[in-house]
Amino acid sequence: MKQYDLIVIGTGSAMNIVDAMIQQNPKIRVAVIDKDEPGGICLTRGCIPSKILLYPAELVRTIERSAELNVHAEIKKVDFEKVMDRMRSLIGREIDQIRQGLLSSENIDYYRDVAEFVSPYTMKVGREIITAKMIFLCTGSRAIIPPIKGLDNIEYLTSDTLLKLKQLPESVAIVGGGYIAAEYGHFLSSMGSNVTIIGRNPQFLPDEEPEISELAMEELGKHMCIFTNLEVKEVKQESGKSGNKIKEDKRGKIVIVAEDKKTGQSKRFEAEKLLIATGRGPTNDILHPEKGGVRLDKDGWILVDEYLQTSQPNVWALGDADGKFLFKHVANYESQVLYYNAVLGKKVKTDYHAIPHAVFTYPEIAAVGMKEKQAVEEFGKEGVLIGYYKYEDTAKGEAMALSRYFVKAILKHDSLKILGAHVIGPYASIIIQEIINVMYTPEQSGWVVNDAIHIHPSLSEVVQRAFQSPMTVDQYHEMLDHERKHRISKAI
Repeated sequence: MKQYDLIVIGTGSAMNIVDAMIQQNPKIRVAVIDKDEPGGICLTRGCIPSKILLYPAELVRTIERSAELNVHAEIKKVDFEKVMDRMRSLIGREIDQIRQGLLSSENIDYYRDVAEFVSPYTMKVGREIITAKMIFLCTGSRAIIPPIKGLDNIEYLTSDTLLKLKQLPESVAIVGGGYIAAEYGHFLSSMGSNVTIIGRNPQFLPDEEPEISELAMEELGKHMCIFTNLEVKEVKQESGKSGNKIKEDKRGKIVIVAEDKKTGQSKRFEAEKLLIATGRGPTNDILHPEKGGVRLDKDGWILVDEYLQTSQPNVWALGDADGKFLFKHVANYESQVLYYNAVLGKKVKTDYHAIPHAVFTYPEIAAVGMKEKQAVEEFGKEGVLIGYYKYEDTAKGEAMALSRYFVKAILKHDSLKILGAHVIGPYASIIIQEIINVMYTPEQSGWVVNDAIHIHPSLSEVVQRAFQSPMTVDQYHEMLDHERKHRISKAI
C-alpha cells in the first residue's frame, strides 16, 4: 500500500490547490488520479473548446448583419473542418502541457485510471491500493442521457463527442433546450447545418428570465427551428436507400418522435445527426463513496458543508462534484475556499450570493444573482424595484444599429441593494461584470453604478441608465406589455 500526504481525484480546479501546496511544502507527496485526459472538463470537453468554436460562429452572424450598417461583406466559405481542427489543436496543446507537468513533477504520482474507495481514506487505483489522511474529490460531471425509447440502438452525439466531428452534418436535431443546446445550436447553424432544437420545458433557456428567453428564442429562431414543451418519446434510424435497394454502408436519417406536453399531439422530426443536450449529472457513483464514509444527496452529488468538507472528516469536494453550480469559475472560487480550510486550517464559508454565468449565443446572455420571481417571493412586490434600459437608447447602441437588447437590474426597494441582474445583447458577459463587482462590495449598492462616471459614448452606459430610474414590478410589466403591443401593431 502506497501512502501519500494527499490524494486528488480530478485534474481540473483542484490542481490550483496542489500547485500551492507544493510551493508551500516541496517534500509533499501527492497522488493525482484522472481516468480522462488531464485538465478537467472545462478544458478537455467543456467551456474552453466550445468557446473556441463559438467565436467563429459570432463572426459569421456579425458579418451577416453588416449590411444593416451599409457594409456589404460576403462570407465566401466557412471551413468547418479547419474550425474543428484549430479547436482540437489548441486544446491538445494545453492537455499535453498539463500531462507533461504531472509526469515530470517530483511531488506527484499521476494515475490515468479509475479510482474507488475500499475503506475510509483508502482507495484502489488500477491494481494499486493507496491511502492518505487528506483527499480532494473533484470528479466533475457527465452528460445526462434520458431514457428515450430506441436511443440505445442509434449513434448520437453529446457535448463530449460532438468535439470529435470531422464533417459538418447537413442537419442536426438537438434534444434539450438549455445552455448546451442553445450554444451548440448557434454554432452548428452558423456553420451551415439545419438545426432543430427540441426542448421539454415550456420555456426555452428555462433558467433565464422569461423576457430574456423570449427574445433569445426569437433571435436564434431566425437561424434554426426551436420547439418547447415537447417530450421526446422515441428515436430510430431509418435505413439508407438507393432506389429500391438498401445501402449497407450508409445510414439513413434519424427520426425523432415527440409529444406536445400540453396538447398530446405527436410531432415527427428528421435529422442526419442527433445531439443529446439534456444537462449534466454526477459521476460520483464510480467512487463507491459509501465505502469511504462519503455521503451523496438523492441525485448523486457529494454532500458538503459550508466549508466544502464531506461527511468524512478531511475529505473535501469541489466543482461539479458537489452539484451546486456547474461552472468553471465557481470551481476556481471553491478551490480558494478549500485551500484556506483544508490546507491553512482557517474557517472560510462558501458564499454563493452572486454567482454569474453567460450563454455565448447570438445574442449573448449573462446573469448574476436573483431572478425577479425569486426576489418578489423573498421581499414582496413592494420590496423590489426593477431597473431597465435598452441598448438602442444609448448613443453607442444606436451607432451599432441594435434593437430590443436590454439590461435588467433587480434592486431592493429600501436601499437600492443589487439583488440580481440580467443582460441580453452584444458583450453581455463583459457588460454585466460591472454589476458583479459591485455585488461583492459590503453595501452592494446600485448607487455605485449610478454615480460612477461612465465613458460616453460606450455600451457601459446602458448599465448606468438601467440603475437611474428604477420602477416598481407592476410598472415594469406594464411597460413590457406596452412594448409587446407596440411591436405587434407595427408588424400588422
